[in-house]
Amino acid sequence: MLELYEAAGAFETLEAYLDKHLRPGLTADVYLGYGLSQILRREPGPSPPEPCPLPLLACRVRPVAEAPAGSARAPFRIGEWEASWTADEYAAAVDAVRAAIARGDVYQVNLVQHLSAPFEGDPRELATRLAPLRPLCPRPLAGSGWAIVSASPELFLARRGDRLVTKPIKGTAPIGADVEGAKDAAEHVMIVDLERNDLSRVCEVGSIRWPELIAQHELAGVTHLVSMVEGRLRPDTGLAEILRATFPGGSVTGAPKISAVDQIARIEPVGRGASMGALGTIHANGDFELALTIRTFAAAEGRLHLWAGGGIVWDSEPAAEVEESWLKARPLLQTLGDPIPA
Repeated sequence: MLELYEAAGAFETLEAYLDKHLRPGLTADVYLGYGLSQILRREPGPSPPEPCPLPLLACRVRPVAEAPAGSARAPFRIGEWEASWTADEYAAAVDAVRAAIARGDVYQVNLVQHLSAPFEGDPRELATRLAPLRPLCPRPLAGSGWAIVSASPELFLARRGDRLVTKPIKGTAPIGADVEGAKDAAEHVMIVDLERNDLSRVCEVGSIRWPELIAQHELAGVTHLVSMVEGRLRPDTGLAEILRATFPGGSVTGAPKISAVDQIARIEPVGRGASMGALGTIHANGDFELALTIRTFAAAEGRLHLWAGGGIVWDSEPAAEVEESWLKARPLLQTLGDPIPA
């Protein structure tokens, strides 16, 4: 298994590893941590400390038909959840983003809060419980002392031949309710435009299109606004070049992306760990499907970690943004039969 802990050259190392080990009859499970985005930063200063030890990139090649590892209905126990910042601190962070927008530094920033709890048992069993939420990448990925389990409904990036597709999500409401209001629409369109720009860096001129724009879908226990952006990949464009152009997904950074990444590093108190990166599979023919690691758990050193947040724009109201982050976390915790934190 490939595990990388340095961001520099990570995509190139992954591409070389797959060239060597991936062949017909095999597929690769791949995890890309948000921490790989540190190569985009322009501002000096360290990134926030990570709450748990995870690689920045991991890859395991396996037979296509291999069943997921794990036990059948093995018991596990989750202790009391603790947040890395209070509701007031999260609200203050929203105000800090709005101040940055007022200065003209950025248009939108995705802010994430972090939760952790004591954990006992096989973390891969979480995937069995989360299956009713229909995650894009239901297979857990585990390494030495860590495991990642995702219930993400969001497609970061998929390749089919020369077709490259992303499906950004922005805008959230309780399940059964409509996502309404100018704020959600503005937040969404900004990210669609960012994704168009990202794909244009590796796709043929004039091939970018958006066949679905601001469509409402019920996903992972809530209602979301979803768009589809696609393009025709330029010939001889390799995996590393594609990932350099598009990672991390714009819906978990903000716009402009580099400015948003700097704002995130300055404001958030802890690193994003397994969240806001990507998890999925790469096939021997070069096709791949990578889910954005929203609604994603990480287990390490006897604790379970979860991250939840949303995009902040000028029209954001701090109290509403705090509630939106909980709106996304509640279906996950309820599916696990876990108490909702106060």
